[in-house]
Amino acid sequence: MNLEFNFLLWLMAALPILLLLLFMVGLKLSALKAAPVSLLVTLFTAIFIFKATPQLILVESGKALWSSVSIISVVITAILLYETSREAKAFDTLNQAFVDAAPNELLRIILIGVVFSSFLQGVTGFGVPILVTAPLLIGIGVAPIWAVVIPLIGHCWAGTFGTLALAWHALILQTDLSSTVWAAFYASLLLSVLNISSGFTIAWFYGGIKAIGKGFIAILAVSITQGFGQILMTQLNPDLGVFVPSAASAGVLLLVSRMKIYRDSWSVIDSKIMEFSKAEKYDDAEHDMSVFQAFFPYVAMTVITLSILLILPLNEFFGSLAYGPSFPASSTGLGVQNASVDMYAPVKPFTHASFFLALSALMGYGFYLRRSFVRKGSLSLVVTRTLRKALPSSIAILSLMGISRLMTGSGQTEILSYGVASLFGNLYSGISPFVGLIGAFITSSNMSSNILFGGFQYSLSEILQVDSFLLLGAQTAGGSIGTSIAPSNVVLGATTAGILGKEGDILRKILPFVISVTALFGAITLAWTLYL
Repeated sequence: MNLEFNFLLWLMAALPILLLLLFMVGLKLSALKAAPVSLLVTLFTAIFIFKATPQLILVESGKALWSSVSIISVVITAILLYETSREAKAFDTLNQAFVDAAPNELLRIILIGVVFSSFLQGVTGFGVPILVTAPLLIGIGVAPIWAVVIPLIGHCWAGTFGTLALAWHALILQTDLSSTVWAAFYASLLLSVLNISSGFTIAWFYGGIKAIGKGFIAILAVSITQGFGQILMTQLNPDLGVFVPSAASAGVLLLVSRMKIYRDSWSVIDSKIMEFSKAEKYDDAEHDMSVFQAFFPYVAMTVITLSILLILPLNEFFGSLAYGPSFPASSTGLGVQNASVDMYAPVKPFTHASFFLALSALMGYGFYLRRSFVRKGSLSLVVTRTLRKALPSSIAILSLMGISRLMTGSGQTEILSYGVASLFGNLYSGISPFVGLIGAFITSSNMSSNILFGGFQYSLSEILQVDSFLLLGAQTAGGSIGTSIAPSNVVLGATTAGILGKEGDILRKILPFVISVTALFGAITLAWTLYL
């Protein structure tokens, strides 16, 4: 780093993030309002404090635009998939299927908000778990804000080894480790702590001590399957570290729901997260759709995704085309250097999540049309509703990515992390998960956080003479939990839950959990560093 660290510079680097939190959490402004204002502040600090040149501003803006297109394409296609199912009234059947599978209401919430969202993270990621499961939770009576909070918390344990371990591989590329066994073990160990904490926190939200007591066996069974399953799979095949345990946990939960304690209908009547009058009703007389038919687009998405990603000849064929724009080198007046990039953040369009989602949505529409579950000519209505919902969130995502790229390119992100390291010195390992958390909050991606700070954490482990696997595991575990408060993920959930503008309320409910668990990660890492 070429910047000379001082407190004022650190404070200026932190200003955009502090303002974003103030606007969204303190003032309860929507991301659509908060992000553009924070972007202007980021632009101001980049130019006048960090001496960014006009070329740097243009280059980083171009990178932000390209990254936004990749994310927005997922938003549009995921909403298209949702609107297709909604047009066919598939959620009526799905909601009844969840009732039949889990008569216990808490188990029903865990099934959708933890098990199903984690499975989707294992397959696709990119915010799809929240986009898909929030409407399903609303359908069984969960209040819209909580329908976003639950999957945000429920799926974040899968943020490192989900999406075929993209975030994990990004982290390892920043190091020169000869063996990743211990790093994978420690990361998955921390993530198992996150997993079990998430399950019991959701139960607490639903019904306090009463719900925790009632759901204890089921939550423990799911957490053991997912958490310890991930620890095992990361030693065998990290790419399947989430997919296999989350798929297995679905079977485990269905078996547990047949236990005597869970087989009868049960609910907390005065639960603060439920809106019983808004639960969607199922009328078999009016809607004769099987569970398989209702799930068809999601089954298609899973089969298509896994086939293309895991079958080598298909992967080579569909992944042969890739494109990413080139950008020239840039620098600031304070000496920050950004190298030129021949192909920035290359996208393989036929192995991208948006391709899988779009294909699944179109296949689902054709499937429903042939069986008269949707009317001829209704596709234009579905597309119109999709674009109307996607527009506000797309503007917010553009602003958020602009903040991320300007902070990174001008050196503000680097100053933030070095300031934390300078302040805590040899006790830094206790803070290391918060660096991953901040990275995921800024970039809305654990993979990007690992790219941004993986090398930094690895270098610090050598300087502080700490085992590198500890700081690398803490980095990606902090980044995983950071995805639950990543503004773009919150925006995506609010979009399909129909509460765009309530992002601040969502963050206020999640932040105490996020800070507490990240601090626990830090305590475990520090204890291991000092005493073990």
